[in-house]
Amino acid sequence: MSAGESPVRHGTWAAPGRVNIIGEHTDYNAGYALPIALPQTVTCAARATTDGLVQVTSRQHPDTTVRESIAGLAESRTAGWARYPLGVVHEYVRRGYEIPGAVLELDGAVPVGAGLSSSAAVECSVAIALRDLFALPVTDAELVDIGRAAENSYVGAATGTLDQSAAVLCTAGHALFLDFGKGEHAQVPFDLTATGLELLVVDTNTPHQLSDGGYAGRRGECERAAAALGVGTLREVADPADIEGLTDPVLRRRARHIVTENARVLAVVDALRGGGDPRAIGPILTAGHASLRDDFEISTPQLDAAVEAALAAGAHGSRMVGGGFGGSVIALTDADRTRPTAELIATRFDAAGFAAPRTFVAVPSAGARRVS
Repeated sequence: MSAGESPVRHGTWAAPGRVNIIGEHTDYNAGYALPIALPQTVTCAARATTDGLVQVTSRQHPDTTVRESIAGLAESRTAGWARYPLGVVHEYVRRGYEIPGAVLELDGAVPVGAGLSSSAAVECSVAIALRDLFALPVTDAELVDIGRAAENSYVGAATGTLDQSAAVLCTAGHALFLDFGKGEHAQVPFDLTATGLELLVVDTNTPHQLSDGGYAGRRGECERAAAALGVGTLREVADPADIEGLTDPVLRRRARHIVTENARVLAVVDALRGGGDPRAIGPILTAGHASLRDDFEISTPQLDAAVEAALAAGAHGSRMVGGGFGGSVIALTDADRTRPTAELIATRFDAAGFAAPRTFVAVPSAGARRVS
């Protein structure tokens, strides 16, 4: 259903997790990113009511039912998983949209804490469900912003709009080129199967929390670096040589990652649009990991070990994905090397005493939608 159509009384909506091909921490710096949506989704079975309450349950938390007054959501002290859907309801109301009442039943297949944007999948599945339930005149762009605002202001995680953009705007068989400075997006063909490739995702089983301060700290450092350089955002710096004048070595490293990461996104997009062999983007992905590890300093021993093992197994490129401090790795592999790559990573993890990783192949999938 599109915004403004007749309301429905009940249904089920889904929004996907995402994995970023390239472009980490660039969204809040007005830069570029290139995510794909995953086939794994969060579903929201929703029913409209008129009692002024929102009731939220989750199949992953079967012993908990949260019931709140919609008018009192601004003062709610509910914490944990339920704060994400409640935040979306609150954000609709804060913007002047009428939500008479709703029952929301969540079920998630996106791994939590894996850097695959499970929280944005929750937010966007709820946001699109409420839009359709009450026929609210909300565009896809505003859906993205409602999810972002809920996570920033209600949950307290200082994220940008990358995750919500991917959850809403991605299409099957494509990567989504996002230009956050201009607020524009475009679909980029990303059919690895045709060239005998696969994108392996490795959940290192080291959960991260975007609201624990590390993410916000990096965002603040980027803002201070931009101010020191006399620009509004680091997007305005195109030449890495321009950041060498920063006297603070930490801010210099942070800025160098953003400037070079933006260049890497553009290089990958050019390669994919040009119709060449996608294997050519492999070294760019690996360079992105080195930048996140050394300049942005958000990798972990598990993430580094997964990347090193993937490359040792013959992957064309590999890097950590997501906000950092845990989460997942991607590896671009020949299809007949995907299983051996996963096996070598598992062997390396076992030898190091790490928790066993979880692996799957990512297939570019559709964004948020009604499913029944």
